[in-house]
Amino acid sequence: MAKVVTFGEVMLRLSTPGYLRFGQARQFDATFGGGEANVAVSLANYGVDTQFVTRLPKNDIADMCTAELRGLGVGLDGVVYGGDRVGIYYLETGAVARGSKVVYDRAHSAISEIQPGMVDWHKVLEGADWFHWTGITPALSQGAADACLEAIKVANEMGVKVSCDLNYRKKLWKYGKSASEVMPALVEGCDLILGNEEDAEKEFGIKPEGFDAEKTGGEIDQTRFESVCRQLMERFPRCKKVAVTLRGSINANHNTWGGVLYDGKTLWQSRRYDITHIVDRVGGGDSFMGGLLYGLLSYPTDQEAIEFAAAASALKHTIIGDYNRVTVSEVEGLMHGGGSGRVSR
Repeated sequence: MAKVVTFGEVMLRLSTPGYLRFGQARQFDATFGGGEANVAVSLANYGVDTQFVTRLPKNDIADMCTAELRGLGVGLDGVVYGGDRVGIYYLETGAVARGSKVVYDRAHSAISEIQPGMVDWHKVLEGADWFHWTGITPALSQGAADACLEAIKVANEMGVKVSCDLNYRKKLWKYGKSASEVMPALVEGCDLILGNEEDAEKEFGIKPEGFDAEKTGGEIDQTRFESVCRQLMERFPRCKKVAVTLRGSINANHNTWGGVLYDGKTLWQSRRYDITHIVDRVGGGDSFMGGLLYGLLSYPTDQEAIEFAAAASALKHTIIGDYNRVTVSEVEGLMHGGGSGRVSR
């Protein structure tokens, strides 16, 4: 069985019920989520041996989090303990012309105070096929960026493939460094890069010509992104494949969705999904990444891998919470023409 290790922050997610605005809410729905944890949950659902590495305090909230992740099949052998708090994010779900809002309360979280040497990466990565991280982790603090770079270097040394979701979050880069200063040294060690047009532009100044995500009207020419993939591979020669998620926003409830995968020669394009009634789009990119890693580990062609990733993520948009709670058979059913929503009896 393949083994994938992911590293990053998992947070307490407090969301307003339904479509209530923050000012209307008198209670919040509590669960957990975070980019790399979300990928681990997806892979665990598909039967992959996963280990999620983070730093957590010793308290009841952290215990709630680890119990939830273990219950979803995620291994936590590499978790280190210390610090005082679990980060929190608040979510207000948008509707139609009103977009969703996220408010972070993650300053001084346990993982933001992590330092190199706290994780035994040689032990954690033993027997692993992939190591996955996102651009969220190095945005938290210099220590988190240094620990992430430490992990990437050990993975490279051990022959473990490295994947990265660029995940640019402008609200997080507050410790005196910008994404464009920090990210290149980390991405240099990656074999697979996932991003979208904003990630590539904000972090590396790379963008598709003549593209404006706010003006797509749901229609996206996927071939425009071949130049983005090629430029990323030229900038980072170690990289073997680049994937780009393609979201066309008609409104907060109605998006088109798909992706492309480029191997240096061919641009593989997924089916495009018309998601007319979004339940929860948070974690959509993470579900795509989890699906892509599973696809690359399980299918003989890149076309099948990108189709699995897009279908898995399309299904995630129908599920409340950060985690993509779907099975391989459900994803493959959508890949092969399902999606009618009929009752399974």
